[in-house]
Amino acid sequence: MSKIEARLSALGLVLPPAFTAPPGVVLPFQSVRCVGTRAIISGHGPQGLNGQMAEPLGKVGRELSVEQGYAAARLTALSILGSLQRAIGDLDRIIAWTRIFGMVNSAPGFNRQPAVINGFSDLILEVFGPEIGAHARSAVGLFELPFDIPVEIEGEVEVELRA
Repeated sequence: MSKIEARLSALGLVLPPAFTAPPGVVLPFQSVRCVGTRAIISGHGPQGLNGQMAEPLGKVGRELSVEQGYAAARLTALSILGSLQRAIGDLDRIIAWTRIFGMVNSAPGFNRQPAVINGFSDLILEVFGPEIGAHARSAVGLFELPFDIPVEIEGEVEVELRA
């Protein structure tokens, strides 16, 4: 078992399977695109252990509280980790989290997007530690997100090349 897998297990965290798109939805892109030492992560949303979108859905500041948004961002982190594991094989290959772009499906007037995306950042720092897990980040509010998910996050990590 890798160091990161052991850490996830110790924290009681389970990575979901590949995302199951809603019926009739085609997603013609890769969840993670590896180029050299970079792994570019497509936008991910909160996902359940069944591979489907996790509920609740809706706008933070209207249907969802900040705490529910934070929980959705944590689930999104697990979704991204699952995609990274499938793409690179071993999460121990991640040598740096470089950039995160967090989007929050925000009700008019809601301005606590950083508190929501902290759910993602806190989990990554907890799993990878401050040296590897530290990342640059944006947290913005959007009027709509696909399928009414509360959070979408994309980013990039640097990975160790292996022969």
